[in-house]
Amino acid sequence: MKSTPLALLVALIWAGRAMAAPAAALVEDVTSASAGVEFMDYVEPGRVMHLGSHDSIVLSYLYSCVRERIEGGVVTVGREQSDVRSGRVDRTYTACDTGRMLVASQNAGTLFRSLESRSDQSRSPPSPQFTLYGMSPMVELRGGGGTLEIVRIDRSGERYVLTIGAPHSLRNSFYDLAAAGMALSPGGVYRAAISGQSVTFKIDPSAQPGETPIVGRLLCFERGAL
Repeated sequence: MKSTPLALLVALIWAGRAMAAPAAALVEDVTSASAGVEFMDYVEPGRVMHLGSHDSIVLSYLYSCVRERIEGGVVTVGREQSDVRSGRVDRTYTACDTGRMLVASQNAGTLFRSLESRSDQSRSPPSPQFTLYGMSPMVELRGGGGTLEIVRIDRSGERYVLTIGAPHSLRNSFYDLAAAGMALSPGGVYRAAISGQSVTFKIDPSAQPGETPIVGRLLCFERGAL
């Protein structure tokens, strides 16, 4: 039996979240009143944004790991990069594992229950589901708030407890460990848990602290996984 390609799994997840096409890119920064998007918005292929001559936007593509800084012009979001007319675009490639992270976040509740049921059967830590390429994750909790616990599981002595957003809020909540001056350990394996959801991830050995590209350090939790 053939395994389902990662790109297909990701597409199915995003299709379940919205009737629109699966999101292709994340807005990491924007300075524009006419673009119609905000920081940490997700944009789908075909989305058109109009930037004034002094406007700018930073888009990070979730699966191609292309990062664009665009100044002015008409921007049409693609699947792997944007089409930019009458503007300037600077493209770079950044390390990211966002596709696997999104798959893991959608299945976070199931994984947490599975880990609990076998906790007495094995002392070996689970393999990481994805890798983050920054030492200071940007945590996104979609629809609400809560208390997030991050524990290093390949070595003892490292634990963080963070309060994110308001419990009954309908808006997405964020916590940037970089802005808080916090950094995890390069090469470490961690479990992050909130409201009955859990994911396991690794910090890349060459990861850097601080405000590195968000697409490479995004840690997302889906309320729908509860």
